[in-house]
Parts: sequence; C-alpha cells; structure tokens
Amino acid sequence: MSTSPQVAATPLIYNDWYPAMRSRELRGRKLRAAMLMGIPMVLGRRDDGRLFAMRDNCPHRGIPLSCGWFDGRELTCRYHGWAFEPASGQCNRIPSLTSHDTLDPSKIYATAFPCEERDGYAWVYVPAPGSGRVRAESLPPVPEAPKFGAKFRSAHLTADLPCNVDHGIIGLMDPAHGPFVHQAWWWRKRASIHEKEKQFEPIPEGFRMSAHAPSGNSAPYKLLGVYGEPITTTIDFVLPNRRYETIRCGQKWFSSLTTVTPTTANACRIDVYAAWNVFYAVPFVKPIAKFFGKRFVRQDQVTMIQQAEGLKHDPSLMLIDDADRPAKWYFALKQARLEGVPERHPMSGPVTLHWRS
Repeated sequence: MSTSPQVAATPLIYNDWYPAMRSRELRGRKLRAAMLMGIPMVLGRRDDGRLFAMRDNCPHRGIPLSCGWFDGRELTCRYHGWAFEPASGQCNRIPSLTSHDTLDPSKIYATAFPCEERDGYAWVYVPAPGSGRVRAESLPPVPEAPKFGAKFRSAHLTADLPCNVDHGIIGLMDPAHGPFVHQAWWWRKRASIHEKEKQFEPIPEGFRMSAHAPSGNSAPYKLLGVYGEPITTTIDFVLPNRRYETIRCGQKWFSSLTTVTPTTANACRIDVYAAWNVFYAVPFVKPIAKFFGKRFVRQDQVTMIQQAEGLKHDPSLMLIDDADRPAKWYFALKQARLEGVPERHPMSGPVTLHWRS
C-alpha cells in the first residue's frame, strides 16, 4: 500500500468535449444557464436547430447573457442591447453607437464554444484558457455511445456529486465497491463476494477491460442467459472522463456511455446514456430499467455525499493493488495529458488484475 497525494488534486483537462446538459431542455427560443468546468454558460437552440453555447457574460459589462433575449438568430443583452450571433459570438449591433463612433461591432466577440448534439446531450468543447478561438476542423470527434443497429431503445440518468472530478472518476472505475454500495437482491449481495481475474490492455489515452464473461453474481447479466448465446462484456475508460461499456449476446446488445463532468472545482455530475436492443419487444422494459438504474446511480450519489463529509477534514488517502490499479492508471494518464505528452502511457502491455468483489 502507498499514500497517494494525487487523489486530492483537481487540475482540469481542457481541449475536450463535455456534456453540459440534456439537449431536450433546449427547446424553442428558451435560454438555459449551466456551469461547466467552473465556467458560467448560456445554451440555446437556433431556429435552424443548431445548438450554441456561450460564456454567460456580456463582454461589455459582464451581465449574464442568459438574462437577455433570444429571437432564434441573435442573443441580445438586456443591459445595453448589444446583439450577438450565438454560434460564433460575433457582435452584430451596439445600439448606443452613433455616426460619430468609429468602433466596428463586428470585430467584438463574446466567448462562444463549439456545441454539438449527440445521444441526447449538448456537448461543449472547452478550450484551455487563453487559447483563443477554436477552428472547427481541428476538433476531435464528439463522443458517442457505440450502437450495433438502427433499432434500439435508450435512456438517460444523471446525478450531482459533491466532490471533485478525480474522486468522481475513480469511484466510477472502482471494481471493488459493488457488493457494499450496490447491495440489492436485483444486483448482488455481500455474501456473493469472490475472487475475480480480469485482463486489461492499453488504448489511446485510456485502458480497456478486455472482453470477458460478465460477473456471475449480478442478476441483470443472468437474465441475458435466456438468449442461449455466449455473453461478453468490454469496458473502456478514455480521458478525460468517459466509461464505455458494451455487452454482446449474439445479435443482442447493450451499450452505455457514462461521464463524470466537472461543474466547479469541488463538484461534478455523473451522466449515463444507455442504448440496447435486448428484450426490445418486452413491455415496460424501459421504465423498469430506468427505475433500477436510478436506484443504482442514487446509491453511488449517496456514497459520494458521505465521502465528501470525510474529505472535509483533509485525511490521508491511499490506493492499493490490484483493485485500485485503474485509479493509478487514470492519474498517470491525466498527468501525461496535462504535461502535453498524451502518448505517454502507464501500461506497456496487457495486465491481469485480481481482486475480490
């Protein structure tokens, strides 16, 4: 065992996509305020359907732009009527200017962020502070959960966590908490703990729990046995905050993308998007799945709330092998990214880990 001061660190990873909110909240000409990476943002949907995200401050006097008006094309500040094209942030009009003024409004820009809609979320690309305007052609792809056919159902879950993003993420990838945090007849019990062995392999800016048969002590996986096909699960973690899980059972599949997004330095939000074609024709599968899914996420949320109480006293923390090795990999990957050498990887090849859960 070793102490790990990195656990308490909270530097944020910029130059990447983060989900700001559910895109269904952006309807009509309504403006919505959000906090992302400690940045106040205002989001909306133009008349052409395109989403936009801007810093929620007018560059003139700083009043929140979310207090203003949006007509589907322009966002107008309620203080002095400055009007902006929201996707680019370019100022179109300053009503107070006269023929005696030489100021060109079109050379003024409010801060705007690339914003795209995927899997029911408004994804915002957050560049590093001071990096200037971002060229769309230089952006990485917007994250998306894998899908294996056009016919599927989907669902979303979310929960706010009162902790920094590092604690949220290592909780997300922790393989040993299940029998304790998620004790339930429909998931697993403490009495079902047994030793597990899983192989991990490096992938760019992340790692993969290689395809394997799912845990036999989890009831949901047992249900897939009705299909009579071999069941395999693959789990990927990719910086800055993404956990992809794919379950295959012949032509049947389930996939999910779970993210832990920093809202402020000491708070984050967990979002889960799931898609599936398993039990597609069975009535009420989606509401049942959401009911149990909400309980599952709520259990994690309660645990993080309890942990936050302990962290207020700045205790010494530790990471152990092998159950905490994924957390160590995360911190090493994050540090490499922060230092500008994302190709540096803590894994030189496949690794087999053992733990009890």
